[in-house]
Amino acid sequence: MTIEYIESCKLPTPWGIFDMHGFLEKETQKEHVVLTMGDIKNGEPVLARIHSECLTGDGLFSLRCDCGAQLQAALHKIAQKGRGAVFYLRQEGRGIGLLNKIRAYHLQDAGADTVEANEALGFGADMRRYDILKPMLEHFGIKELRLMTNNPRKIHALKEIGINVTERLPHETGRNPHNQKYLETKKGKLGHMFDQANSEESSD
Repeated sequence: MTIEYIESCKLPTPWGIFDMHGFLEKETQKEHVVLTMGDIKNGEPVLARIHSECLTGDGLFSLRCDCGAQLQAALHKIAQKGRGAVFYLRQEGRGIGLLNKIRAYHLQDAGADTVEANEALGFGADMRRYDILKPMLEHFGIKELRLMTNNPRKIHALKEIGINVTERLPHETGRNPHNQKYLETKKGKLGHMFDQANSEESSD
């Protein structure tokens, strides 16, 4: 696996000005980006979010998931602290791609949950890879993270590539009537850690 750093630029957002760093995964030609703010190379644990691409949630404002709300909350929290990173990985639909995600949504419209839909299409419940993070983290010299996540699989994957998660920060936001079953499946079948019904009010 070869991940090549390409270039960096400024990215003004509603939450502040980030630096955007582009990386190319040569085997798949997928283009990943990392958004950073502040000095993330000073050796201190970095406030971070590992976020898989979700066109429907991030860009089209879908209420079927909590992805868009999680991305915006992560950028807001990093801007508040003045230091952190969002690793935006091109792994749409838990790794099955956009068109297969639409197929899975069609099955969900008929009553399947997210795991059942993926498996009915011949995929695993979650096909995402996190080993692709290693060269990106090495590029920035990051060894420790304060990770905004509800997904224990991300913490385990980071430990496998030698990254110490010094703190897990619950990242619950975006709950609505359209994604109740989706969130219940995340917790019941994928082991996501939800500390409250909705922790938006307690987020900082």
